[in-house]
Amino acid sequence: MTAVRRRSRAILWAAGGVAALAFLVTLEIVARHHGQPGPITNQAREVIFAPSSGPLLYAGLALTMVVLTWRQRFIAAGVAIGIDLVFWPVRWLLDARMNFGNGALWVILGCAVIAVTRRTGRERVLLLKGVGLGLLLVAGHKTGDTWLHITSMTRPNVLDQYVATADHALGDPSWLVGRAVEATGPVGAHLLGGIYGQLPLAAAIVALYQLRHVAVQRRFPGHHLVRTFLVIGLLGPSIYMIFPVVGPVFAYGADGGHWAMANLWPDTAPPIGTPRPIRFDEITPRNCMPSLHTAWATTLFVHSRSGSWFFRFAGTFWLIGTLAATLGFGYHYGVDLVAGVVFALTIEAAMRAFDRGWDRRGVLLVTYGAAVFAVLLVSYRYLPVEMAEHPWVFGPLLILAMTSVIHCYIRTTRLWNPNTAPAKRPEPQLLLPA
Repeated sequence: MTAVRRRSRAILWAAGGVAALAFLVTLEIVARHHGQPGPITNQAREVIFAPSSGPLLYAGLALTMVVLTWRQRFIAAGVAIGIDLVFWPVRWLLDARMNFGNGALWVILGCAVIAVTRRTGRERVLLLKGVGLGLLLVAGHKTGDTWLHITSMTRPNVLDQYVATADHALGDPSWLVGRAVEATGPVGAHLLGGIYGQLPLAAAIVALYQLRHVAVQRRFPGHHLVRTFLVIGLLGPSIYMIFPVVGPVFAYGADGGHWAMANLWPDTAPPIGTPRPIRFDEITPRNCMPSLHTAWATTLFVHSRSGSWFFRFAGTFWLIGTLAATLGFGYHYGVDLVAGVVFALTIEAAMRAFDRGWDRRGVLLVTYGAAVFAVLLVSYRYLPVEMAEHPWVFGPLLILAMTSVIHCYIRTTRLWNPNTAPAKRPEPQLLLPA
């Protein structure tokens, strides 16, 4: 890497860091304006008070430890567990809320202090990158939670009638899969619930596999799963503000209470009518369009392709299971999933293009994916009745639009990373006498 390119990347990373900090501060101010603590406050509280998610903090610690040697990893894990063991009886005596994870956060912050005070040069940068990766994972989760609170408080009306009407073009898959999950009984529900809930754990395992050589090579790979996961989590909720949707189990099911339009899900598909925005409560997040679980599962599937057969199988399994769970539990409409796949591949293409350097193929792919995503949202909002009345036209068009983005992504990434065929051995030539 030339000095000019290295300097340019440093400037970009510095600008990105400043932008991320400004974004967190803005989100903190907006959340406090609506009477809720923001992501910075929630993260700072977990230094002392019981964390909301202990496994998330330990996942962040695991990502930080990819830059450490095995001896340092054992020490860091031992210190984190020891701190949590000290916190546990104190909380029990004070009758406070019980949870673990403070030790992991303390160790991550301790690594940051060690990097600044005891490391220099490339070792300092590497350790700070590990700390930043771990904290970004946690901060991304906190940011997402804050976004969801903001959507429920600032978007009183939801557009579920538009999405449900457009979903007729795909045959109302949430209603179909919902009935199938009900038919499997508690076994199917528990299996899909585990897959749906443990998607972050599956992603952490794939990410740790991708980053397993960092401590030896003393550098991070140019692109890995965590980067795309974080960007999806940061950008996705902003679409919720534009297109607020709560999902069929709330808008058309018992979970919506008296706010639901009718108790139809999953037995009876909603009728085709003239859609309009409907008023909903100030608690339920408007987090359906696009389906970020589908986007994350799609990204997990893409990154698992470069692993062993076990990771390829796991990526496929989690993608299928996540799609079935999002529909079968009534969390999303079918058109949410189509938008989620397009959204994921567009973000993934942008991250890959940023890593390798933007070229014509990268610009065209990202532009095309963003255009298709925008067209999908506009169609759901302004053409839902036409989509429902002509399902044999618009259903295949939706699938074709999604498939075209998938095809363009595969073709472009193969051109970026062509499979190098092994060189053929030169055949021995027969020397004839002159």
